[in-house]
Amino acid sequence: MTAPVYLVDDDAAVRDALSLLLSTVGIDVMAFPGAEDFLSALPKLDPGCLILDIRMPAISGLKLQERLTASGVSWPTVVISGHGDIEACRKAFRNGAIDFLSKPIDEQDLIDAIQKGQAVLGRAAEADAERVETMALMAGLTPREREVLSLVARGFATRDIAVALDVSPRTVESHRAAIGAKLGTTSPAEMTRLWIEAESAP
Repeated sequence: MTAPVYLVDDDAAVRDALSLLLSTVGIDVMAFPGAEDFLSALPKLDPGCLILDIRMPAISGLKLQERLTASGVSWPTVVISGHGDIEACRKAFRNGAIDFLSKPIDEQDLIDAIQKGQAVLGRAAEADAERVETMALMAGLTPREREVLSLVARGFATRDIAVALDVSPRTVESHRAAIGAKLGTTSPAEMTRLWIEAESAP
């Protein structure tokens, strides 16, 4: 299943032409005549790829890009322009655009850019799913097991952990076995990766 595409362009002819092109290759497109219309609909939209016209009245494509980034929306963005504006191109890429295309749009270039954007979204969705799974695994640990895991992640050996927590090495080994069973791994490297991922989660 491919992610939807949101096209924001004040030129009706461009909206119609690009919507028709993308729909013929099986891409779900929703078109908006301006940034305000898109922002109004945004709360109800699923993550997708953006195609933004760089020059629009009221809010330009670049301004819309900046607003979305500031609000934490980092969907893959293709910026399109009828003007060969190199500085605008630089700004678009600085704002996180994955491509910058000049009108008239080359059909294959646009499709390639959207496929690149959908691959980015796919990887982001996989990473989100992994984070959710990691947090669920961590939630199953007891406070003492989390303490032990934090020391494992810092490179402490069993004997060092025993000293730090004032328990016997056998007790530490028992905790490590329980942690391994709950996390599905006894590898210190993998335990460390899971701990860091959980600690860095928002």
